[in-house]
Amino acid sequence: MGGVIELLFFMLVIACVAFAPLGYFIYMYTMKSGEPFGDIEPHGDSESAVLNMAEKVVTMIKGKLAK
Repeated sequence: MGGVIELLFFMLVIACVAFAPLGYFIYMYTMKSGEPFGDIEPHGDSESAVLNMAEKVVTMIKGKLAK
């Protein structure tokens, strides 16, 4: 019986460690009025060389496939 209790204790400790990041994220999300980690740059509104290049490649592929 002692082995089962010991196993249960270790499983509980491992579960607490595994879900701690999720708990921290939920705590930070609720503390800052819906902003998980403060003011962050809005996604999709800023220019990026990688995004521009990917858009050009996708447009080029679509053009070649449409022919």
